[in-house]
This record gives sequence, structure tokens and C-alpha cells, in this order.
Amino acid sequence: MRLAFFGDVVGRCGRRAIQKHLPRLREDLRLDAVVVNGENACGGFGISEKTAGELYEAGADVITLGNHSFDNAGALTYIEREPRLLRPVNYPKGMAPGKGANLYEINGYRLLVVNVLGRVFMDALDDPFVAVQQELDACPLGMVADAVLIDVHAEATSEKNAMGHVCDGRASLVVGTHQHVPTADTRILPNGTAYQTDAGMCGDYSGVIGMDKEEPIKRFTTRLRSSRFTVGTGEATVCGVFVETDNKTGLAVRVEPIRIGPHLRETIPTM
Repeated sequence: MRLAFFGDVVGRCGRRAIQKHLPRLREDLRLDAVVVNGENACGGFGISEKTAGELYEAGADVITLGNHSFDNAGALTYIEREPRLLRPVNYPKGMAPGKGANLYEINGYRLLVVNVLGRVFMDALDDPFVAVQQELDACPLGMVADAVLIDVHAEATSEKNAMGHVCDGRASLVVGTHQHVPTADTRILPNGTAYQTDAGMCGDYSGVIGMDKEEPIKRFTTRLRSSRFTVGTGEATVCGVFVETDNKTGLAVRVEPIRIGPHLRETIPTM
């Protein structure tokens, strides 16, 4: 199975970049399934039915979220109607609408997608490690699921790294989001799980993590807020991870980063 995951889509320029590049990537890489983190898709904060629709139309099969899951109030009801949209699985049980994990049948494959929120320097939700292991117990790789993808939306690289090792051998891909900067540690862990600490964002890298740089710089240098953050409007770079799995075990046999656009060195897997 060939999978691709794309990091946090930030605002309109991020959505436009996905619309521009994803259809060709699906064809060139012969992708069976695509998962996109869309928690910043709507004006940089949250997601709406309209912005989610743009990502689905571009070729996303599933959208994951994060700490901005419900910044757009409309997402509270939309997520109940849209099974392809996931919020973190470790929200307190019964306290948030929607699901944090789901088994999808896509192009003849059964793909389990889990979205989880870290707790270090983040909102204190339920234990992410317990929540993820419960999902893996309920839907074992190679038995119920042909592939398992886990989006770890977290601040601390150590927490993401630990999640990768805990899930090693039980997931096809463990990939981090939230930091908006792609890490250089793309690899297959000892027991066969593909891993990258952060996929990076699909956004404008000329600013500060996808936002226009003026206001963040003012806040860092003066400790004063002068205006709201605004999403960068430059050309966006698409960042993600490509994984190929063994059809018998569901474990990774190949993993490579994807980067297309200005500011970062491009890298596109070849088939």
C-alpha cells in the first residue's frame, strides 16, 4: 500500500498548494490513500466545512486536526456529519463531538487513522499513550487493518519520539504535526514502523510558522500585542511523508519526505 501524509495546511495559500500539487502526486506516486492535517486550514485557526471540502476535492481521503480542532464553531456540528474528519482521540470520553480514530476502506485497503494530541506544553487532555494503545488493540495491524497511520499533534519532540517507539511494530506510520517545520529524522524504526517527528506544514515559509512575520516579531521583541496574527500570503510549500507498506504485514518498507515549493529544498520520491 502506498500512503502519503501532509502536515498542517495553513490558510488559503496552504489549501491552494494542496489543490495544485496533490492531484499530480496521487498519480505520480500511485497513492492508495492520502491523509492531511487540516487544523489550520481556515484562516490559520481551525477548519470549516468549506475549507475541508476543498481538501477532499483535491484528493485527501481523511483529514486530521489538533489543538485548534474547534476554533471554528461550525466544526462542532460538521464533524458529526463527516466521518472522514478526525479530532484528537484523547479528548475526555463523551466530551467532544466526532471521532479520534476510524477504520476506512479506501481503494480496497483497510486503513486505520488515529489522531492524538500530546500533553507536554499543550492542553491537558487524557493520556495520549493509553488512548493510542487502546485503538491499536481494537484494530490490530495485519489482522483488522492493512495499514495504520497515527498523527501525533504535539509540541515536544521527545513526546512524539516516545510515541513512535511505543507504536513500533504496531503501526505503518507515526508522524508528528503542530510545529510546522519538517524534521530530518525520516526513518523506519527497528520493528518496521515509519517515523518522522514533524511532517512540516503546507504553508508560507517566508513568515513565522505560516503567519505573516510582522506581528510575531513584534510580540517577541516588545512583549506587546499590536494586532491579530494573519496568515502569510506568499506561495506555500507542501510538506509531507510518503510511505510504502508490505501488503502482508502492514509495516513500512519505504519512507521518504515530500517537499514541493519555494524556500525549502524540494524532495519528491521517485517510482
